[in-house]
Parts: sequence; structure tokens; C-alpha cells
Amino acid sequence: MYSSWGQSLVQGSVARVVIKRFWHHSDHLISCSFENGVRRIVLNSPKTRHVHPVLFWFLCFACVLHISNMKKICSRNSLSLEMMKAIQGSLIRDSSNAELRAIVISSEGPVFSSGHNLKELTEKEGREYHQKVFSLCTEMMTAIPKLPVPVIAKVRGLAAAAGCQLVASCDLVIAGDKASFSTPGANFGLFCSTPGIAVTRSMSHKMAAYMLFTGRPITAQEAHVAGLVSRVVPDEKLGKSIPGNYEELEKMLEDIRNKSRAVIEMGKSFYHQQKELPMEHAYRIGEQVMVENLALKDGQEGMKAFAEKRKPVW
Repeated sequence: MYSSWGQSLVQGSVARVVIKRFWHHSDHLISCSFENGVRRIVLNSPKTRHVHPVLFWFLCFACVLHISNMKKICSRNSLSLEMMKAIQGSLIRDSSNAELRAIVISSEGPVFSSGHNLKELTEKEGREYHQKVFSLCTEMMTAIPKLPVPVIAKVRGLAAAAGCQLVASCDLVIAGDKASFSTPGANFGLFCSTPGIAVTRSMSHKMAAYMLFTGRPITAQEAHVAGLVSRVVPDEKLGKSIPGNYEELEKMLEDIRNKSRAVIEMGKSFYHQQKELPMEHAYRIGEQVMVENLALKDGQEGMKAFAEKRKPVW
């Protein structure tokens, strides 16, 4: 059943480690490691991991929340109803914590996510259950832009259908050079209508149409050119920190941590708001956002630090 573990301080810092486990069995194993300021907790139960999806999140050193290790190997990290509930809960929980600076969504195995669990979409489950699946999916996807901190997808392998939708819904995407992206639903008689909503809003419409109508996958490089992916890095640099040469994700996180959380929160909120507005209307609202930003304590500190040629203290 649901359980949570507490928090610990790391070397006198304000960093916390928070673990949330979603499991239906008690016979589980947990491994824990700490390296380069990051505590990584891996939930692993050989007896049950092929039966039930596992998702855990932890608030690691420097306050970066990782939603990681979606380990339903047999279904390729499919977004089952249970999995989506776990992700949704992990996304919104404690999001107002001032120490939280970013959320990273990643996975284990050769596939980032294969999309919805097709076993849940059979005639046997019925229309009401199908509605529940897609409603929860919408709640999960639309929660991401409402969060006060950037949400980053770290993609290794294939992100398909709703898995691609999850990637497209994130604020930033860093992908390994061997990653691929697809919306192949039409191949199986179920057009990727809801994945298409996120995909068409985050990349070239022509490339989105190509993916939706042909069902063909695109490479990480093609996704980058089309706007779906922020950065492409060699697979070997995606998940490991090399001494003296931090992985691209860690550089990205460090850049975010160096900013004011209040400023990033305000900026992210308006960024998503203005995308849906007519340009002139967006500018008018943007004027007020800029004025409000300057009135923030951190806004004033930033201006002073620039004038005094020093680093700001948030």
C-alpha cells in the first residue's frame, strides 16, 4: 500500500531526500547511493517488478525532484492508470516547497514509455473505464505547465504515443542521440488524438502531422530540429556525470538552480499563458508582468547585482 519515508539532511545543507513509493506488495528491496551531491534511491523487487509499475520520486541534493525508474519492463513503461496516478501525485505533491527547483522525469530500460497500456483500452474494460484513463491522462499532462518549476524530460530510447505526449508536455527535453519519438496509434486503429494535442503545440505542425498520419518514428536529431527536443547528447553522456565534464542535464539543472525561484515561477507561468493569446494582448499582459517582476525582492536584487558587477544573492 502507499507509504512514505522521511527526510534527512546532507552535510548540514538544506537539501532533503523524500521518497514516495507506489507498490502493492511489502516484499520489496531498496538500494541507496550518494554521489556528487545527489542521493539516488532505487526501488527494486524482482518478484513483482514485472507485474506492477513502480514509480518513485525523491528530492535530492540542491532540491531537484526526480521522477524516475518507471520499471514495468514487460509493458515498456506503459502509462497505465496506476502509473499515471503515481506520476500525477508525484508532480503536484509539495510543489510549493521553496527548496524545489526543478522536476526531472526519466525511466529505466530501452524504452522511455510505450504510451498507454493497451490492455486497459480493450472492449472488455468498457467505455467508462476508457474515459477514466484519458481523463486522468489529461489531468497529468495539464498539471505540468501549472507547476511553479521547470519540468524536464530525460529521454533514452523510444517515447511513443502517450509517452511522446508526456515528453511534449514537459518544459524542457534532453534526449540521447539514439532516442526516437512516435505517435503510431493510427497503425493500430486508434489515432493519437490526445498525444497530438501536446505534440502539435511543441513542434513544427508539418512534422507533427507527418508523425500522426504516417505513424513513423523520428530520430532525436529530427525531433530537435522540429522543436520537440531542447538538447540532444550522446547516450553515454545522458545519464552519467564524467569527472570534470558534467552531463548536459546537470549543467541545465545548475543553470536553473542559479536563478531566483520566484522569478522562474513568474516567468514560467506567463510563458505558458502568453502562448495561447493574440500577440497584442500578450504584450499588454507582458508589460504588467515585467513591472511586477521588477517589484519582486529578487528582481531588485538582480538589478543591484548587475549594477555592482557581482553575483546576485537570492
